[in-house]
Amino acid sequence: MSTTTQGATDVSADKTAFVILAAISFVILAAISFCHLLNDMMQSLLPAIYPILKSNYNLDFGQIGVITFTWQITASLLQPIIGSVIDRRPKPYSLAVGMGFTLMGLVLLSVAGNFGVLLLAAALVGTGSAVFHPESSRVARMASGGRHGLAQSVFQVGGNAGSAIGPLLAAFIVLRYGQTSVAWFALAALLGIFLLTHVGHWYKLHGLARIKARASRAPGEVELPRGRVAVTIVVLIALIFSKFFYMASMTSYYTFYLIHGFGVSVHTAQIHLFVFLAAVAVGTVAGGPIGDRFGRKAVIWASILGVLPFTLALPYANLFWTGVLSVPIGIILASAFPAIVVYAQELLPKRVGAVAGLFFGLAFGLGGIGAAVLGELADATSIDFVFHICAFLPAIGLLAAFLPHLETESRRRRAQAVAVDMLGSADVPPVPAPK
Repeated sequence: MSTTTQGATDVSADKTAFVILAAISFVILAAISFCHLLNDMMQSLLPAIYPILKSNYNLDFGQIGVITFTWQITASLLQPIIGSVIDRRPKPYSLAVGMGFTLMGLVLLSVAGNFGVLLLAAALVGTGSAVFHPESSRVARMASGGRHGLAQSVFQVGGNAGSAIGPLLAAFIVLRYGQTSVAWFALAALLGIFLLTHVGHWYKLHGLARIKARASRAPGEVELPRGRVAVTIVVLIALIFSKFFYMASMTSYYTFYLIHGFGVSVHTAQIHLFVFLAAVAVGTVAGGPIGDRFGRKAVIWASILGVLPFTLALPYANLFWTGVLSVPIGIILASAFPAIVVYAQELLPKRVGAVAGLFFGLAFGLGGIGAAVLGELADATSIDFVFHICAFLPAIGLLAAFLPHLETESRRRRAQAVAVDMLGSADVPPVPAPK
């Protein structure tokens, strides 16, 4: 066989191996997104069954608040801690273990005999979420093939779908068959454990090699001074604050705003809320790929600050235009989160788990805090006043001017990083510079 023929055969074999690895990575990404759906579906069951718990245990609203606090404090505050631990010592099977915590929490919730057991169940469910999110975000990044924004969007849309499905299943199953039927959802947890165990196998065989290959910064990644990194993280947290406080006003109080301001029925208000949440899902999917194409900072600028004209107009619009404005608000605002998460991971590429834990924890915690704060503000003033004040929150997006550019130095270097991601080896031959 001639040298030319042998070389062509080697190239063909390399291309075939690359395609196979890409297909396997896509399956892993789909699996982790589906498990995100299962996780967030089970997480959303707890607040959905509060009316049943209040009736069964004769709870007051203060005790309901304690349950929520216990659930959210474990789900949000533990995430960056767990993420930091797995950055130092990756645990391929920790995802299945996290789903196991959720399983135990659901079973305990279905048979709880007193308020103390309810709190323990809430803590276990929250711990399951805290273990799941940082490591699953890392797996999504591993399986991205270099398209980190797209992978983060696919991963997050699974969670959005799960959060929407959970209350519906609670209404059709738990409200009909009672608290003990919560145990039926343990089947979803068992399915998640099964899938995540297989993801853990892939992680152990291939993911750890990719972590090792990426231990040194990929070509083109920017090394920033520690002080600049700290300032950048603070700016990103401020942007997360503006996004999730405004989202809390819409998800928790939009229906009340419509009923109070326009006298619509509860059914009509719920349809408007569904339209907004559907727009949020579209924005979540779009934000990542657009960031891959045009850069994370551009998406952050557009998604946080670009929504400001629409939020400022909303409090002065009639019912028709309120519905119309809610669509671009949902799409534009939701596109920020995937870009922010990936931007922060590129800022701290050796702390992917801690970054994911921090920002998912903040998203979860700020949403709960925002709902509580805005509810108190609405009680003290009016629901209309809340929407007038929240309209200015996206102006915090001006802080994006302080974000540094983290783009790679050339397409050649980006191609090299993608090859390292896909093949899990630092020994990938360098891509030649264009002549």
